[in-house]
Amino acid sequence: MRLTQLLSTWNQPKKVKWNDVKFSVLASGSTGNACYVETGKKRLLVDVGLSGKKIEALFKKINRDPKQLDGILVTHEHSDHIKGLGILSRRFNLPIYANAKTWFAMENQIGKIPTDLKFHFESETIQTFEDLEVESFRVSHDAVSPQFYVFHSQGKKLTLATDMGYVSDRIKGTIRDSDMLIFESNHDIDMLMMGKYPWNTKRRILGDQGHVSNEDAGEALAEIIGDQTRRVYLAHLSKDNNMKDLARMSVQQTLENRGFQIGEKLSLYDTDAEVPTDLITV
Repeated sequence: MRLTQLLSTWNQPKKVKWNDVKFSVLASGSTGNACYVETGKKRLLVDVGLSGKKIEALFKKINRDPKQLDGILVTHEHSDHIKGLGILSRRFNLPIYANAKTWFAMENQIGKIPTDLKFHFESETIQTFEDLEVESFRVSHDAVSPQFYVFHSQGKKLTLATDMGYVSDRIKGTIRDSDMLIFESNHDIDMLMMGKYPWNTKRRILGDQGHVSNEDAGEALAEIIGDQTRRVYLAHLSKDNNMKDLARMSVQQTLENRGFQIGEKLSLYDTDAEVPTDLITV
């Protein structure tokens, strides 16, 4: 190949496969949660824990349009996950997928949804959205029937797992060796215990139906991360009982103590309650 041809090849942008899986954590934290996943044929949103106006602004930041969504998956009925659900669904005529118990628990909070936009997605099942398979799994949290999701497409595996009191062996088996993980690192135990929350709230957060701490996140991830895992996004950080640097340092230290090397093949990333992560290809 001549030099001019070689340089021309180098200067051409890489082609993005039509069926690549991409995602962005639009918002994550105790004040609101939403995660966007797309393939070549489908675009899904998981949870709408912010106002419709804020969600639309977050979509603009990743150069996407909520009008093009094919549906919304719901994890559970807490307000930081469904605050803008009804508004967004009605505004853009978007189907909503949730299990039967969650539908019953949230209907009074989200307003009237047309029957043709209401779909059931039960725990421990798989639904196919053309080129994307979505697997639901139960978690232990103080909601009526909380579930999270694993996304499978083209041999890639993306997991969203937050709002867990603890990480069971069943969950570890389901999400092990994901290419990328969005994983709860909710609180620092010392910050929580010394903080302003009343004891009943502290006990709830620390309990089996509460949230995973930084320390527990690191220990669980050490059993979940596999050879193909490249990125872990630390998610659902408490506004009052955690900090990004603290969460990342704590999880990294635990993983390094277990023999993992951070910064080479495996990287840790922050999420934010108001700033979306970059739209990344899995």
